[in-house]
Amino acid sequence: MVAIVVTEKPSAARNMARALGGTKGSYKGTAYEVAALRGHLYEFAPPQAMVDSSLADAYQRWDLADLPWHLEELTWKREPQKNVADVIRALRAALGRGTEIVIATDMDPSGEGDLLFWEAIDELGFHERKFSRMEFTDESKTSIRKAFEQRRPVTSMQAEGDYRKAMYRSQWDFLSIQFTRIATAMGRQSGKDLVLRQGRLKSAMVSLVGDQQKAYDAYVKKPFFQNRFRDENDVMYTNPDEPRFDRKGQVLQQCGSSAVILDSKVDKKTAPPKLLDLASLSSLLVGKGVKANLTLSTYQKMYEDQVVSYPRTEDKTITPEQFKGLAPLVDKIATVVGVDAGLLTHRRPRSTHVKSQGAHGANRPGPQTPSSLDEIEHKYGKAGRLIYEMLAKNYLAMLAEDYLYEQQRGHVEKYPDFVGITNVPKSPGWKAVFDPDAGDDTADGDENESGKGLGRTAEPFVFEGANKRPEHPTMKWLMKQLEKRDVGTGATRTSTYSEVTNDKAKYPLLTEKRRKLRLAQAGEMSWRLLPGTHIGDLGLTEKVYADMRDIAAGTTTAEERLAVVSDWVREDIATMTKNADSMRAELGLEKQVVAARAEGVWQAAPGGPKKVAFKRIWADHEFSDDEVVKLLEGETISFTARSKAGKPYTATGALGVGDFKGRRFVGFQLEVPDKPTKWSGRTFTPAEVTALLAGQALEIDGFVSTRNGKTFGCRVSWDAKAKKIVPSFT
Repeated sequence: MVAIVVTEKPSAARNMARALGGTKGSYKGTAYEVAALRGHLYEFAPPQAMVDSSLADAYQRWDLADLPWHLEELTWKREPQKNVADVIRALRAALGRGTEIVIATDMDPSGEGDLLFWEAIDELGFHERKFSRMEFTDESKTSIRKAFEQRRPVTSMQAEGDYRKAMYRSQWDFLSIQFTRIATAMGRQSGKDLVLRQGRLKSAMVSLVGDQQKAYDAYVKKPFFQNRFRDENDVMYTNPDEPRFDRKGQVLQQCGSSAVILDSKVDKKTAPPKLLDLASLSSLLVGKGVKANLTLSTYQKMYEDQVVSYPRTEDKTITPEQFKGLAPLVDKIATVVGVDAGLLTHRRPRSTHVKSQGAHGANRPGPQTPSSLDEIEHKYGKAGRLIYEMLAKNYLAMLAEDYLYEQQRGHVEKYPDFVGITNVPKSPGWKAVFDPDAGDDTADGDENESGKGLGRTAEPFVFEGANKRPEHPTMKWLMKQLEKRDVGTGATRTSTYSEVTNDKAKYPLLTEKRRKLRLAQAGEMSWRLLPGTHIGDLGLTEKVYADMRDIAAGTTTAEERLAVVSDWVREDIATMTKNADSMRAELGLEKQVVAARAEGVWQAAPGGPKKVAFKRIWADHEFSDDEVVKLLEGETISFTARSKAGKPYTATGALGVGDFKGRRFVGFQLEVPDKPTKWSGRTFTPAEVTALLAGQALEIDGFVSTRNGKTFGCRVSWDAKAKKIVPSFT
């Protein structure tokens, strides 16, 4: 009896081995062996490989006529990822040695850990074994040992809610390829050969940034002038009912200097900020020159070494057990990041930050505390240093006291409708530990903060203000918008953001420069195509997550929830087609003529009859319905076509398989003669044909130029391989 413990990746296998006592052995009477995946070993095959061969061409083409896909035609076939053959061989051998297979992949909120495990089991054919699940929130020895001892019996793949919901999400995202094809087709109809990638998060990001960029660019400053007062401490006194004017000369200045009356003093406090998720952390680091993709990759390495906590969490708080687990390390962590431990006097759990529910807990320092930030930088680079320092200070801020200030309110004695407010700091509390706005020139700050409080005398003046300009979109702004709408987890937002802003990608959707975001060319087109679409609906991800919860709970099935996608594809084709007209008008593009397509069953297809679609127009000739029928029946047809020079000629041919830049396609194939018959308006004599076939080059007159109609002579020969006449004028 050997339990094969399957981890998500080699680093997790090493942690598992350290906790249990080696890569194989016995732990508390149970023989075990540790095996490792390398993330997803398998992925969905291309759509054309998931359907019957007679449908493959339709699923491969990026043609609106071939959409939507039909769920009942898809097999959901998988294929191995690149460079994993050795991992698959080792895993198959290990599974063959076991009587029990233990799922020890990550406890992902999206179920991803379960999905990549069951993908491997499904493809390798080990469903008949006994299964169990280790449930742990981190890879510490204590958590691993407890999870191994208390592993939960598993009856089957389909019985696991986490697998079902993750498989649904994976299938949904695969089907969303159709939305990319719709948008791309609209771009190509507009003369732009770009791939306009769409997706639940990608499209949401494009919509949000595009709308905000439009508001920012369309801003028109509208100044206003108004009577106000200011005291010697620079506190301003305003009257909400005081009229505003367009010009300074319109303001009636009838007020004079007056004493300030203090109305109230109230002690107030602000609790520490919430714990960071990966998106918030990455947003802060972008301001320090660390790109999102570097934050992701560096954080993952640090997690594998247990220097920081699990990255893909959706928790925003930690559990009492997690709080208790880090408590003995607090002073050491503070020393590493240069925080005075004397400031950390709030050592009991805060109800705002520590809650009983949760799994992995919010992002925070891990159980392995480094000796210094220099050690972190040496091992993980500058990005690692910044990640640990930011994460640790954010966590430690929870252990400092509240920020305390005194709020003073007063009014101008002679003009009591003019009121001033100021906040006077009394104790910095957590602000002495962690300042999330440090170095961020876009942060608003507290405009009422004053170290002096209200003054004694207020002087009137004419205040010049203006309507506030919308904020320029940044990563920090975008992540706040997505969080507010509950679109994706912090880790998912960060990874998708990294993808859409990748300046090395061929068609990035967004550009990021000096923190500021703008739509790239592909983003500009996508943004104009998305209004009113399902894929551009900001509530789509929320719906998918709700579906995942229902599927995991067993109240519905993936098939039922995926059935709507075909209708959404049809509706989005209609919506994007309409939006494309306004897109072309706004971007100065012209609609391109796209050749109509003919469809049917090609009876003479290689390998037997199959359903095909092909261009209905060839060399300026549009095939009639009768010609289409003949081509599908495998017949040869002739018709009058026009050359590139506009000259008419008789074209003869049949339906066949062509090749364009390595891509095979079905279409009309011109019949190529086996011997020279005529060229440039002159028919060859039987003797000339015989000589040309024998490889001779002949001097011949009487050819007619297609450009000017004049006759000419030249030396010609026959290229037997290319089956064409080759002229020579030397």
